[in-house]
Amino acid sequence: MKQILALGLLILGGLCPVDACTGISFTAKDGAYVQARTIEWGDSYLPSEYVIIPRGEPLVSYTPTGVNGMQFRSKYGVVGLAIIQKEFIAEGLNEAGLSAGLFYFPRYGGYQPYDARENSRTLSDLQVVAWLLSQFSTIDEVKEALSDVRIVSIDEPGATSTVHWRIGDASGKQVVLEIEDGVPHFYDNKVGVLTNSPGFPWQVTNLNNYVNLFPGAAPAQHLSGVTLAPFGAGSGFLGIPGDVTPPSRFVRAAFYKATAPECATGQETVLQCFHILNNFDIPVGIEHPLGKAPDIPSATQWTSAIDLTNRKVYYKTSYNNTIRCIDLKGIDFGKVEYQSHPLDRERVQPVEKIEVR
Repeated sequence: MKQILALGLLILGGLCPVDACTGISFTAKDGAYVQARTIEWGDSYLPSEYVIIPRGEPLVSYTPTGVNGMQFRSKYGVVGLAIIQKEFIAEGLNEAGLSAGLFYFPRYGGYQPYDARENSRTLSDLQVVAWLLSQFSTIDEVKEALSDVRIVSIDEPGATSTVHWRIGDASGKQVVLEIEDGVPHFYDNKVGVLTNSPGFPWQVTNLNNYVNLFPGAAPAQHLSGVTLAPFGAGSGFLGIPGDVTPPSRFVRAAFYKATAPECATGQETVLQCFHILNNFDIPVGIEHPLGKAPDIPSATQWTSAIDLTNRKVYYKTSYNNTIRCIDLKGIDFGKVEYQSHPLDRERVQPVEKIEVR
């Protein structure tokens, strides 16, 4: 167990060469609400699996001293996308339409200190998503219950990164949860975007630095008898940041989201999310010294889109860009077994061969 946790903490901690996740959300014309995101780890293959949690499943949290934290039993069936091991759900959806995901939050935030005397209500930060999805159906329920738990890291203070969370429900409401000095703060996410550090309020304020950006083409200007005209399409976005730092990705995602057309259906919106998030794939190599890049297809290990209204979880991976779907309405959560399976049965990209005759 310690070896598994050590790998997980290395990946999730401050040693991670890419602390990068990008989240967006949209509502379709038919009312379907979709939350989508990427997850990155740029040093090696990130073990990932989809997890099915039935109703009535007993669950227990890790603590820094073992698997001896808060115990809880699932009220709702859950489909989650987990990293490292099945208990660490990074993104998921329950049968009531609540969705939640963790995003790395390095050098910001701070949990309560671990106290072994409080183990019965101690919850690992990497298991908050599993707890939320297995217990609650709305954001209001989450807010009411959060004071009953102590969220901690399962490693020594300062050894790993904190995380913050995006939580949405089927009504289309979305909040960001950040814990500062042990105190939880919920922020209504009207922008519908989330990345990493700094904190969410700062990221929203930073959008004011890009008040000059607008969709379309900039009009021609005349300067001392010379006509200045755009070189090509999209000149209204000239100056939008293109690097992969969290503030730049937040700005780019906010403007791409705000200017994207409204799709007719939930499935069309899901496909739109995948197209938009393609712009946030992180190529291998840019975060490593020249010649030191690992042998992986992309630092963006997988991308997911969750239709909260129609209760569907979609994902694709860096090894297989085929979009796969898990329909929660097709699962009998009263009978299905607790289980997990790799996101990719084989880490190979299928290529369709076209026969010419």
